[in-house]
Amino acid sequence: VRPGAVVIDVGTNRVDDATRKRGWRLAGDVDFAGVSEVAAAITPVPGGVGPMTIAMLLVNTLRAAGVA
Repeated sequence: VRPGAVVIDVGTNRVDDATRKRGWRLAGDVDFAGVSEVAAAITPVPGGVGPMTIAMLLVNTLRAAGVA
């Protein structure tokens, strides 16, 4: 990752984590700790672009159905 880059992490992976009550946690595809040291900005997982992705999928579904 180039210094100053903006990184948008859209990956969602279930990672085993014995310290969590459910035994796992969500993580992205990007090494957040490492990349955040050189990137200008990085989206977190969870809590990043997921809600926008879902909203745009719904918009496109409505457009395809001819409703919007």
